[in-house]
Amino acid sequence: MNPTHHHSLSGLYIILDPSACPARSLVEVLTMAAEAGASLFQYRSKTASLKEAYTEALALRQAAAAAGVLFIVNDRCDLALAVDADGVHLGQGDMPLDLARKLMGRNKLIGISTHNSAQVEEASIGKPDYLGFGPIYKPGSKQDHDPVVGLEGLHSICSLTSLPIFAIGGIQVDQVREVMLAGARGVAVISAILKASDISAAVKGFRAQMP
Repeated sequence: MNPTHHHSLSGLYIILDPSACPARSLVEVLTMAAEAGASLFQYRSKTASLKEAYTEALALRQAAAAAGVLFIVNDRCDLALAVDADGVHLGQGDMPLDLARKLMGRNKLIGISTHNSAQVEEASIGKPDYLGFGPIYKPGSKQDHDPVVGLEGLHSICSLTSLPIFAIGGIQVDQVREVMLAGARGVAVISAILKASDISAAVKGFRAQMP
């Protein structure tokens, strides 16, 4: 594993979902957020055709490379490889970790979404690079979400694994500190950044709350 990858597996993780950000170009969001200090981005589109997703992801990949930030693709190993992303993020319904690792190779990052202790324990066995865990609070971008786990749920999970954990789910800027103190290495956000009137100020606000 490239050691520079792991150095960046903390802090603010921005999920670029076109459905949460119809009025702005995602490339513009990535560039502004990277300039403001965000270092980890994920492209996630549940509705685009593969061709549309490739076009969007390739432009984001190029912008991420220019900004010197990590770029992850949600769900799709083929798309991640096609644009030479830094890694892939798998949900519970996606490809098994060992198969994804074979496809992606050793030098790419693999993250896994988890929602309870059993999923965290199972995912940790396969040694992904990081875990997403949540929802901590009620998500702003999802109606059909898993049960909210809260800070206590997050704290108990952080004692089960040594992997970096990114907390996700409705996290607002005034909750960042308590989420990090509960043991998360970082926070993953969608609406709080993508829907902010001033992206740069929103990113700086989140980063200022991180110990």
